[in-house]
Amino acid sequence: MSGQPGYQLVCFSRDEIRAFDLPVSGEVTIGRDAASTIHIDDPAVSRRHAILRVGETLEIEDLGGANGTFVRHTGQAEPGNDTVHINIRQFLRQKASLVVGDCLLFGTACVVLRHVPRVEIPDLAPGVIVRDPAMRTLYADAARVARATINVLLLGETGVGKEVLARAIHAHSPRAKGPFLGVNCGALAESLLESELFGSEKGAFTGALARAGLFEAANGGTVFLDEVGELPLGTQVKLLRVLEERVVTRLGSTRPRPIDVRILAATNRDVETDSRQGRLRPDLYFRLNGVALIVPPLRERPREIEALSASFLLAACRDLERSSPLTFSDAALEVLRRHAWPGNVRELRNAVERAAVMCTESTILPEHLPPALLGAVRTPRANEPSQAPSLHAEMKALERSRIVEALERCGGNQSEAARQLGMPRRTLVSRLAELGLARRQTLDDES
Repeated sequence: MSGQPGYQLVCFSRDEIRAFDLPVSGEVTIGRDAASTIHIDDPAVSRRHAILRVGETLEIEDLGGANGTFVRHTGQAEPGNDTVHINIRQFLRQKASLVVGDCLLFGTACVVLRHVPRVEIPDLAPGVIVRDPAMRTLYADAARVARATINVLLLGETGVGKEVLARAIHAHSPRAKGPFLGVNCGALAESLLESELFGSEKGAFTGALARAGLFEAANGGTVFLDEVGELPLGTQVKLLRVLEERVVTRLGSTRPRPIDVRILAATNRDVETDSRQGRLRPDLYFRLNGVALIVPPLRERPREIEALSASFLLAACRDLERSSPLTFSDAALEVLRRHAWPGNVRELRNAVERAAVMCTESTILPEHLPPALLGAVRTPRANEPSQAPSLHAEMKALERSRIVEALERCGGNQSEAARQLGMPRRTLVSRLAELGLARRQTLDDES
């Protein structure tokens, strides 16, 4: 492992995704027991199910549970050969060696071994996907605002990409060479938040050390206040003083220290209503709201769904170190396009990452997506006529039509039809059976 990044296990359990960094050497326990290093709450998983040993090599040992441990190995046949071999084996009270990209199956949970991802600062100039006209206008406005010194308030639902936009503004500003430091104002208790923002002197509170706060540490750069609408009223008063006087006083100190920072703030709340009802001080709101930029939710920019999905899928394949790229089937893309995405871009990324793990072939199908997406499209909305066909039925009809058309174009040759449809031949054969299509005599069968 010398000179190589460390290893990490990514656990996909139900709709939850968790990552665990592995030690350089030692043992990692996996099971239903809450004391396990990797706790999987699934009745099909034993309390002490398996042990992963980390050292010069990696080895998984099944501890004898009723269902054993399944290991999925993925590998390429040979250089120049695009064939990908997938081998799933069940181990009972046995050991198996693991390599990066292997997948462990514990009940309904899927655990993937990968290298720890390198932390990269996003390429915010050409790298941000902006296809929708409203987003193009937004980023054009942001580019103009970036060159100024005015405070910016970013508004939009959770997960729409407010922090990405904030980083873009900083990257295009005269302060681009300075630090970009952020804090989630709703994630910390009031006393800890004030220490994080303003700093503290030794002895200011139990365990306090002399340290600079966010405003001092970001001197010459940008401070990003995420979820600023969650700030306690007491902290709002102190923040207003910082914005007006451009000085900060550490907790436990009486000496003001000058600061030179630009403030970018973001919230998913209705700040005008909060200001009128006293949850957000009006004077602080007007200070933060030099320019307000509203990031539209993903459901209002459908043109970006496919491009974002492709970008997330490429990144997921790279992180999972898959030997061959994945693609979306037309049916899977249709599910992605029709989903309302209440969690916005963050939800889309999670859905694509899950699909990349669950897909054992080369093409992502609807069943590889989170069940919540499939359940949502199969349930008619309250204002829809009850006689309207379900999306699931429409997707099946579309899939059936495209398969029939491909087979007709290829004269019944299933291998060629599968190639044109972008799926393995065995997947096509399975789809023919599921859709109730008669097996056609193919050129392959005749040979």
